[in-house]
Amino acid sequence: MPTPEVQPSPEAEARPPSHLFYLSSLRRPLVDRAEGIYFWTKDGRRFIDGSSGPMVANIGHSNRNVLDAMKRQMDKTTFAYRLHFENEPAEELARALSHKLPEGMDRIFFVSGGSEATESCIKLARQWAVATGQPKRWKVITRFPSYHGGTLGSLAITGDDALAETFTPLMRVMPTVPAPAAWRDRDNLSMEQRGIRYADMLEDKIQAEGPQSVLAFIMEPVGGAATAALVAPDSYYARIREICDRYGILLIHDEVMSGAGRTGKFLGGDHWSCKPDIVALSKGLGSGYAPLGALAAPMRLVEPLLASGGFQHGHTYAGNPLACAAGLAVLSEMDRLDLIANAATMGDVLIAELKALQKRFPFIADVRGKGLLLGAEMVADPEALTPIAPAKKATQRLLDHAYARGLIIYGRKVKGGVDGDNFMVAPPMIITREQIGEMIAIIGDSLEALAEELDLPVAG
Repeated sequence: MPTPEVQPSPEAEARPPSHLFYLSSLRRPLVDRAEGIYFWTKDGRRFIDGSSGPMVANIGHSNRNVLDAMKRQMDKTTFAYRLHFENEPAEELARALSHKLPEGMDRIFFVSGGSEATESCIKLARQWAVATGQPKRWKVITRFPSYHGGTLGSLAITGDDALAETFTPLMRVMPTVPAPAAWRDRDNLSMEQRGIRYADMLEDKIQAEGPQSVLAFIMEPVGGAATAALVAPDSYYARIREICDRYGILLIHDEVMSGAGRTGKFLGGDHWSCKPDIVALSKGLGSGYAPLGALAAPMRLVEPLLASGGFQHGHTYAGNPLACAAGLAVLSEMDRLDLIANAATMGDVLIAELKALQKRFPFIADVRGKGLLLGAEMVADPEALTPIAPAKKATQRLLDHAYARGLIIYGRKVKGGVDGDNFMVAPPMIITREQIGEMIAIIGDSLEALAEELDLPVAG
């Protein structure tokens, strides 16, 4: 079987040198247009967006109703600074968003992206503590591995050695507890008991750090890129809430990736009726139509800040009218097309197909996730869970095979960014059964090519 490589196309080679720089110097095809779950490039190739970009394009590409709403707003104003004016799109989006969040979570602060959202959450938490006479509380406990953003503040609460090592001297790294990867454990405990054990690690860490110094605990209800859609045992969520309440610690849910309907509920935490104190949202909230994110909190946390001089935080584009008009239209389309229900239904179809691939390719040790936020972890030995040698670059090779076949999926190392191979499948919430079938066929072919290339086991 041929082993396709991601090579620059003749069209790419004919382009002038790029002045941009990102993660690598590899030239990608020049995008021409996007519609639904597909991209087309200038040289005529079609790609299935099997990961919604980095889990962003929840409602799909080029939705006409969203584009029309943005055009109507562009004809009025594209920018109005929040200290000079209120604007209707921001007011309406905040109102609509609060109705989709847990009861009482009705104060919204808009930002431009996920890193801004999580950093805004920890700054709100800290200012609340100071305003309520608890200035010694400053530590934000996080999980390892985890990903909460790339700014220095959000990176300080990100459990990822590969990302953080270079910048550690510039920031105050926060304490961590292990992410609840209970599926890996080889013991005599039930999954419910394992969930409690992982949650109790938070209490142990609080006591070790000194309860009066701990401000908050931040977690992704359904894991993102750092853990490939990791889901904790059900018992974990309620126990975490109990521990935070016991010590007066704020529970922050990072729903940047898992929120806005992607998991089949508006928030990932809604699957367990686990109510946080603060929520970070982004990605699917704007669905790729405009840079947009949000912090959501109850008035009981916001009022002390307002009484003590206001939220000492802000960004130029906070509450931008064009971005908020896009976000409002995105929410409207989610409701009109019943996309959250479709994410739940199609998620059941997709995870069943991925589990079928797991039987065919036993080096897939685990398939997990909720709704259309799904991940699969690959190992060299499915019994011992021995990782594939990093030098083989299994994740990147799988992504290359899929890309060469016209499918975009996502992957990142799941052991602190330095080890552990996975792939994530998170297509737009508009996907159909037929499109899932097309996607699964390509993933199967790509896994077969990977198995042959790296000498990994294939059943039958």
